[in-house]
Amino acid sequence: MADVKEHGVDCAMLLVRVYGDLGLIEKFDPRPYTRDWFMHQGEERYLGFLFDRAHEVREPGLGDTVVFRIGRLFAHAGIVSRLRPFSVIHAFAPARLVIEDIVEAGELSAKMKTAKIASFWD
Repeated sequence: MADVKEHGVDCAMLLVRVYGDLGLIEKFDPRPYTRDWFMHQGEERYLGFLFDRAHEVREPGLGDTVVFRIGRLFAHAGIVSRLRPFSVIHAFAPARLVIEDIVEAGELSAKMKTAKIASFWD
């Protein structure tokens, strides 16, 4: 539930702040949720929040959202920042930073097979 300017954000609140501050979505607060909510739930809450505001697309475009399955649920997302090489900006807990990752070269590459892509543009 991190959302403290200049101190920390998690991947969900990063999306809410970026797209909300840009005016692409109406600002909202999905909290409360626990750090490991996706391990103890059966419903796709993350996808629900996302697809209530965006639509699924087959191919990513710049500024779209990629949502990754963590375990049995979709629980991590990033913003597409480059298409070649494909990279995303995301809040990555092990790094304790918001980073830009080249997906094919990192941990997320295996998760691309089941990833979903959402766009806020028509």
